[in-house]
Amino acid sequence: MPLLLATGMQYASAADGSIGSYYVERKSFGTSLETEPPKYVKQLNKTWLKDVSGLEDVNWLDIGLDHRIRYEHRDNDFRRAKDVIDDPILLRTRAYIGIKDILDPLRFAVELGDARRNHSQFSREYDTRDVNQGEVVQAYLELFFKETLLGKDDLGNERPISIKVGRQALEQGDKRLVARNGYRNTTNNFEGVRAVIGQQSNDWQLETFAFKPVQRFTVQADEDNDAQHFYGALANWRRWSQVINLQPYYYLLEQDGDKVKYDLNGRDVTSLTSRIDRTIHTAGLRAYGVLGKTGWDYDANYTKQWGEQDTSLTNKTKVDHDAYAYNAEVGYTFDQSWKPRLSGFYGVATGDKSSTDKKNQRFERLFGFARPWSNSDTIEMSNIRATKIRAEFDPKVSFIKNLKIDTGYSWYRLESDTDSWGPATLRDTKGLSGSDIGEEFDITARFPINNHIYTTIGYAHFMAGDFTKNAVRIASNKNDPTRRDNSDYLYVQFEISAF
Repeated sequence: MPLLLATGMQYASAADGSIGSYYVERKSFGTSLETEPPKYVKQLNKTWLKDVSGLEDVNWLDIGLDHRIRYEHRDNDFRRAKDVIDDPILLRTRAYIGIKDILDPLRFAVELGDARRNHSQFSREYDTRDVNQGEVVQAYLELFFKETLLGKDDLGNERPISIKVGRQALEQGDKRLVARNGYRNTTNNFEGVRAVIGQQSNDWQLETFAFKPVQRFTVQADEDNDAQHFYGALANWRRWSQVINLQPYYYLLEQDGDKVKYDLNGRDVTSLTSRIDRTIHTAGLRAYGVLGKTGWDYDANYTKQWGEQDTSLTNKTKVDHDAYAYNAEVGYTFDQSWKPRLSGFYGVATGDKSSTDKKNQRFERLFGFARPWSNSDTIEMSNIRATKIRAEFDPKVSFIKNLKIDTGYSWYRLESDTDSWGPATLRDTKGLSGSDIGEEFDITARFPINNHIYTTIGYAHFMAGDFTKNAVRIASNKNDPTRRDNSDYLYVQFEISAF
């Protein structure tokens, strides 16, 4: 009751004409959204260019330029079929320019990107996870109406309307279904139209879109994927944001099998099992909150999927798509100078139960971000049960300013022991290998060297469970049957921003 009264008192300040915000930043691990425009982008007169004569008042131009270099050491990477040591160097460069305010309601923005991988034992020819040379990440026109007939919320904030048309990259919800995939070297993007009613500070906000996913290629120019259409709507209800934020959402993915030309890595599709029709509906509700000054926070999400798909082009047999996923995290931040936060997480995404029951229960992760599931990138939101404990804190040390450290321990199991561990392409259709994928320990340190260079150092150690140990020996998995049980991942990353 005191918390609710405090909330009412805070929002009552609108009667005095003051402007505040209903937005409360989520604390759940790995769910913070990339800003729009991205964080490396700055308004020109808020950069060092303001000291150039004539540029001190240029507030209508957004600019950005950054370069990221990441060295990785992967020893027995389970995403690969071979037990080898790989030491790739990943390079990513992005540039952004955007015009706002001066031509309102017309605005536009262009973001260019270049992603490469060197010094690896594996081919770059078809690996769009790491390689996407010289591409347009975003290029859109926007109609932005700051003042609309919708008026203002009770805190005095305008309810603008934005309509963007063209190539776009975006993140929604907790990023598990729609994300740019910022950690990965390449970016998810789409072509189409997106409309947003309201802004982050409002008590409610609505986003809708109609897109075609962009098909990435390593070297040749990316193009929109004519085989797929992706539609969606997501609402934010923040009226009670000091207690709970609500995000209902709906997505529709349609695929025309006759138009499927390429796989995710830009390779020509020859398998009839890939050239299938699919209609997948995804609906869910997310609730999260930071409970005032109690130190407690939470984040919970439930997603249901339904639809139908072909089994193959040869017999035109259709099966029902019937899957679900849910996850929940509870955290507590201690009132100490290091701001320690301890949290527990549990997440489930269903797997297929049987190849003969005329149903597909494997959860479709759409265009989501896999990294919150595993810091070694070996787990994704499909056929998984994940349990995690984490600690995050900001150590106060004299020789490194603004140091942030997080560490965690995870347990992974298959949701269905007859379905696959996707990223490792391991499967036991008879279910005789068990469901224990393994356990993972990880630790990451982040800190700025100066205003333009940000450093991240991370390590993850994976210990294989019974399923993994047994499944690598199944001949149909085409895996190294003698590979070791443990895997190590170490990386050092520098992100350099011009502004």
